[in-house]
Amino acid sequence: MDKISLVKARVAELTALINDHNFRYYNLSDPLISDFEFDQLLNELIQLEKEYPSLLELDSPTQRVGGEITKNFETVKHIYPMLSLGNTYSEDELKEFHERVIKGIPDEKVEYVCELKFDGVAIGIQYENGKFKRAVTRGDGIQGDDVTANVKTIRSLPLRLKDGNYPAKFEIRGEIILPRATFERINEERVDIGETPFANPRNSASGTLKLQDSSEVSKRKLDCFLYALYGDDLPFLTHEDGLKAATSWGFKVSNERKVCHSIEEVFDFINYWEKKRPDLPFDIDGVVIKVNSFSQQRELGFTAKSPRWAISFKYKAESGSTQLLSVDYQVGRTGAITPVANLSPVLLAGTIVKRATLHNQDQIEKLDLHVDDTVFVEKGGEIIPKITGVDLSKRKLQARKVEFIHRCPECNFELVRKEGEAQHYCPNTLMCPPQVKGRIEHFTSRKAMNIDGFGTETIDLFVEKGLINDIADIYRLKKQDILSLDRFADKSANNIIDALEASKKMPFEKVLFAIGIRFVGDTVARKLARHFVTIDELMAADATKLMEAPEVGNVIAASILDFFADPGNRNLIASLRSYGLQFQLSPEDTPVKVSEKLKGVSIVISGTFEKHSREEYKKIIEQNGGKNASGVTRKTSFLLAGADAGPSKLEKATEYGVKIIDEYQLLEML
Repeated sequence: MDKISLVKARVAELTALINDHNFRYYNLSDPLISDFEFDQLLNELIQLEKEYPSLLELDSPTQRVGGEITKNFETVKHIYPMLSLGNTYSEDELKEFHERVIKGIPDEKVEYVCELKFDGVAIGIQYENGKFKRAVTRGDGIQGDDVTANVKTIRSLPLRLKDGNYPAKFEIRGEIILPRATFERINEERVDIGETPFANPRNSASGTLKLQDSSEVSKRKLDCFLYALYGDDLPFLTHEDGLKAATSWGFKVSNERKVCHSIEEVFDFINYWEKKRPDLPFDIDGVVIKVNSFSQQRELGFTAKSPRWAISFKYKAESGSTQLLSVDYQVGRTGAITPVANLSPVLLAGTIVKRATLHNQDQIEKLDLHVDDTVFVEKGGEIIPKITGVDLSKRKLQARKVEFIHRCPECNFELVRKEGEAQHYCPNTLMCPPQVKGRIEHFTSRKAMNIDGFGTETIDLFVEKGLINDIADIYRLKKQDILSLDRFADKSANNIIDALEASKKMPFEKVLFAIGIRFVGDTVARKLARHFVTIDELMAADATKLMEAPEVGNVIAASILDFFADPGNRNLIASLRSYGLQFQLSPEDTPVKVSEKLKGVSIVISGTFEKHSREEYKKIIEQNGGKNASGVTRKTSFLLAGADAGPSKLEKATEYGVKIIDEYQLLEML
């Protein structure tokens, strides 16, 4: 057997192994190997596909790590309209639904399938010949957004089906969700960079699904439950049979469902999960009830907006009333002011609630809050407590209106609120204690400079004793300074000094993230570092140049300009540079210029290629002075099209008169 045949066999073996381990881990929660062993298999496959790009398949498990950039999501018409279900909160209305079903199919026994109603984002996913083809959001029910690149990153979703009797073409629908633990982690990161936290996991899942960078979507760890099959030749008589088949093909279908033979059994299912839903690792907001028989579904038909054979019973959000005691104002490291309501303790969804976020001034004014008000509280998304209203009948005559503060509660600086933004900020970035401590904590954190020894208590102590007042001060620390404080011995002092010295080798992208520019998270910092290469180029960029960088829009560009317009921040950069920190891309990450043959040329890449991978072609274009673009516009110079190039890109190139070239024509140009 020749070498290419051996490699091809190994690629097929690795693909099958990785797909099986993915299914066991994400669908069955029954892993057979460690994460390290899994990563070794995946890295071997990645390396083989780099060396032999002709063996890279579009449904390869390596494609789940993302990397594709989507500036504009194409609008796609649904093959089968994505109708919404009728909703009810009432048992009487559910009985009326049952009576309508019985009336519509007289003299027939009716079975219902009861399923959990996932609180996520509806998605329709098309498969052809057992391979993932396209994923489209609900949109308006007639057409939605093509989010294929992002949905491919979901590990529980098969890119290639297991053997089975599936149709050549079909669509499967489901709900993309974000588990609660992941949601909490994402919100912590958003708060850290000055973003408003998501209100609930559903909003977070929706926002993630529309991110431009699919590699960032991959990190978010979305999940997906599938619950309905659509096609012209489905070989099933019932909805339940379809779900069982979908499970056997490799889809993640919830086991928390039941075939019910009476409306009483339906109510038993609803009542059971109303009590048990806090125990689930994800959010549900009700139960979906569907007629099981496909022939009965066809007989019952549809209204203009929804099927007559299905309905969703929605749980009322658990709420309670309690007393508003006071409002505190917290200052984040970016200076953002967050009002927090202090409440008389109230039991909600199994936990004691004492505090609730009020988000901003607009929220306080909308609620018309007064101290000592009796307020209604819900747990939004079952996680974040929120005040939803006031019981005005219980308001005291002399109750004092809650007025949003005008000065920082920590340093007494006058607050500012920029046009178009909901949040107030303290502008005293260099002297406001929570901002100073927060920036140092962020700078030294594991995701940033990863400097051991700088916990919250240690930072508080260093600041209170006057040893450090800003980020640069940590590099002025001497061993003797640390030993002069309680709690520090020779070894712990040495560890801090060693960690500081080691941090000077951290790459530019980490330093850029660590200095704490508002709205610049680790992903944006990485993109900025690769785009501008040096801090000097970044500081010299105007808004137009900034927005040429991936992931950068008006808000981020304005934040970067504001940051570098501050003389204090420029002095900070100068100080950090003097201590030896890295403010330019390392040589191995910097694109090496080979020629200027593509100077002024904008190229969009689509499809797969034989000579080089997509990433290699992007690098080649940059090395020769060209620019990689994500979407075809009238300003695009060429569309580099390989096998399976995106139809929408080909259509736009034709419409705009953009020349379409293959890889051999590009290489000939060079």
